[in-house]
Amino acid sequence: MNVEFHDPRELAGSEEPGLEQLLYGANISLNGLITEQSTLPFFLERLSAIRKSGEDIILELNTTGGDADTACRIALEILLFQRHSGRRAYCVGKTVVYSAGVTILAAFPRDKRFLTEDAVLLVHERRLETSLVLNGPIKSCVQIVTEQLHTLETAKRQEIEGFRRLIEGSELTVEKIYEIATDNCYITAEQALDLRLIERILS
Repeated sequence: MNVEFHDPRELAGSEEPGLEQLLYGANISLNGLITEQSTLPFFLERLSAIRKSGEDIILELNTTGGDADTACRIALEILLFQRHSGRRAYCVGKTVVYSAGVTILAAFPRDKRFLTEDAVLLVHERRLETSLVLNGPIKSCVQIVTEQLHTLETAKRQEIEGFRRLIEGSELTVEKIYEIATDNCYITAEQALDLRLIERILS
């Protein structure tokens, strides 16, 4: 993933950023695949600079998805920033915000989420690809299966928490968002606005 840093315009007092700043004044720009090796270190570096400057976060997000655990870590850092910095955090999704990108989007309050008019969200259940080989004493095999089950249960809890953040402030329930996710649902900007998953569409 390519992560760019731009010099943001200084926010005056408690004023909300205007259209031009939301569209062109991002101080963190995430474009491309979300990976642990490249995305996370760059994101943490930019976030550190923003904390030192006392600015709000304005995140530009355009991604086809990527590593779910990395997205969870980025989401955590955004939540901690809002909780402890006394500053605000805004996210502008552009063109595609798929899978792990939705996890990041959900870390922002609903009234601080925006999409461009061409944007599409992809909400689906977390995917796991693994091979389970059982070869040995029964006790060892049970231990292997138990560890895999704990991994799945942990992933499920993380997924539910992410979905809860996504639907907060909307009229959706966890059950409904799971129904949407099961269908590998693509949600347009207009649909996201109707579902109250975002504040408004930028154009």
